[in-house]
Amino acid sequence: MPSNLITKRISRTDPRFGKRPEDRTVEELLEYGVINLDKPSGPTSHEVVSWIKKILNIKKAGHGGTLDPRVTGVLPVSLGESTKIIQAFSPPVKEYICLMRLHEKTNTAKIRGVFEEFKGEIYQKPPVKSAVKRQLRTKRISCLHILEIQERDVLFKVECEAGTYIRKLCHDLGEVIGCGAHMAELRRTRSGIFTEENLVTLHDVIDAYRFFKEEGKEILKEIIIPVENIIPHLPRVVVRDSAVDAICHGAELAVPGICKVDPEIRENDTIAILTLKNELVAVGRALMDARTILIHDSGIAARSVRVIMKPGTYPKMWRPRAVKTEEKTEDDANPGFSPGGKGHEEGHE
Repeated sequence: MPSNLITKRISRTDPRFGKRPEDRTVEELLEYGVINLDKPSGPTSHEVVSWIKKILNIKKAGHGGTLDPRVTGVLPVSLGESTKIIQAFSPPVKEYICLMRLHEKTNTAKIRGVFEEFKGEIYQKPPVKSAVKRQLRTKRISCLHILEIQERDVLFKVECEAGTYIRKLCHDLGEVIGCGAHMAELRRTRSGIFTEENLVTLHDVIDAYRFFKEEGKEILKEIIIPVENIIPHLPRVVVRDSAVDAICHGAELAVPGICKVDPEIRENDTIAILTLKNELVAVGRALMDARTILIHDSGIAARSVRVIMKPGTYPKMWRPRAVKTEEKTEDDANPGFSPGGKGHEEGHE
């Protein structure tokens, strides 16, 4: 749990429900996990995901950022409910190692000079063979560093905004250099938080699953990353147990349901909604900034955009307005969800 969260109210969590991400079983990780896969050259990203589904015997999987068939490297593959996150919130920064081949041998100083011109914001039109509409757009190149030049081959590292086409970048570099160029080889080395440090291959996944099914060895726990670990860039709010199931049913998050809040939250920010055990309940849109949440005791603080946790993981602690009990706990009396939201019992069967 991030140490900079501010406590709004103290609440205890029931150990009988939910589970810390690091304590999940293999089966639970297959529903709420991500694999940092080293994509091989040849298959499409879609084919690789299809193979993962067959290997792990799961129904849902997705990938974060398409790689062309000949491109290798970092391909985050989400499993089960995690597909709701990785497809909706693709990492904003990508890094590649590229081998560009010039069509003619050219002065090294000129090559380096042109590379300097392509740092920062550039204009780029997607290539003819692309999955998006071909219109001029701006993309940011934060790093463009030449690693080696040999004859007509230029090996370089590029850190760029998601959606940048590296083969088009090579073409444009060649045009400005004056001799023409094309992309010979490409490897993605980073996609958001995913790097080459913890990459696994398809063979690693096959072996780990086989050891799990045949010998009960849980090597898959070392391969599958909990979904909570892929959104460290999102500001967070922590809710008490009584608010969790209502949010899972689509209810808005009310201020009374919040225990801790990231002080950096601003209105309209995309935020992660977590349990006291650090489980991801949903990704939402903040309707208040952190200061407003901290000084008020009522109102709607956030609205869910993607609900990740399955209903029933935590018990239903909310009550219809007409129900009165002789004794109420603080959590029952103030569950922390919007009574008029979708999660209200009067609106559900």
